[in-house]
Amino acid sequence: MQGYLLRRLIQIIPTLLGITFITFLIIQLAPGNPALLKLEMTGQGQMSDSAVSQQIIEQTRQLYGLDKPLPVQYLLWVKRVFTLDFGTSYKDHRDVWDKILERLPVTLQLNLASIFLVYLIAIPCGVYSATHAGSLTDRFLTLLFFLLYSLPGFWVAVLLIMLLGGGDFWDWFPVYGISSIGAESWSFSRWLQDRLWHLVLPVVCQTYGGLAYLSRLTRAEMLEVIREDYVRTARAKGLRERVVIFKHAFRNALLPIVTLLAFLLPSMFGGSVIIESIFSIPGMGQLGFEAVLSRDYPVIMAITTISALLTLAGLLISDLLYAVMDPRIKLE
Repeated sequence: MQGYLLRRLIQIIPTLLGITFITFLIIQLAPGNPALLKLEMTGQGQMSDSAVSQQIIEQTRQLYGLDKPLPVQYLLWVKRVFTLDFGTSYKDHRDVWDKILERLPVTLQLNLASIFLVYLIAIPCGVYSATHAGSLTDRFLTLLFFLLYSLPGFWVAVLLIMLLGGGDFWDWFPVYGISSIGAESWSFSRWLQDRLWHLVLPVVCQTYGGLAYLSRLTRAEMLEVIREDYVRTARAKGLRERVVIFKHAFRNALLPIVTLLAFLLPSMFGGSVIIESIFSIPGMGQLGFEAVLSRDYPVIMAITTISALLTLAGLLISDLLYAVMDPRIKLE
């Protein structure tokens, strides 16, 4: 186990370097000039043809280090990353870590609530559909989940705002931001209630799409496991059906579900660009989207690097959990 873990940790380093190098090249090949965009935001972009403006652009490129060759820029960036320094933002000259730590708690609250609801609803529905395969309830759940899966997130968000957010019908839920104005000065219980009330519509939009995939995956794995000989043997011993399903069958059906951990960690960090933009939630998704529009290279590279690292960590955790859940798996 220790030798396998050491090999996997060593493999993470070249994989992460490869991901960051490809991302760095893609960013550099994208159209747009951070120095010119900075001038446009300060109101000097209209002088782009004048000698003064060109001089300001060159000075800005030197300030950001954009005048150096691409390999040198990448090596300098890698050197800073090894010291956990992602640099400063081109947009507002703030430390990138500070901007990430400011947005991350909001994204974690949104995604943790969504992931909890997806597993809470989808896994029991998948198990029930497998144990009642072909029944009317199984067909209804299949139709319902795939219908929800086919609905675009932005369309559902706009529909919920119109129906429940004071659009054309009921004004039940807030549709802007993550807290009410002045909520920081409230008591904790009142602040928590306000925060949960603001999260209702975004969490619904984040949750419904994952129900179909996880429930169908659970159903398929349970159907395969239920047909195994050891499940029939457990039934032949006279064990209760609940014990047979949850102790013998469900435990072995969890292995593919554990694989989803590799994608849950980066999704919790990256956030949702569409949902956060529609509901004006200051999370990681909105931060990444704004960084792309403003060609804020340090922020883009930081988000990509941390997401890649979390994906690799999720894959490693999934492999280790395989051995914990199924002793037959030999990591060596």
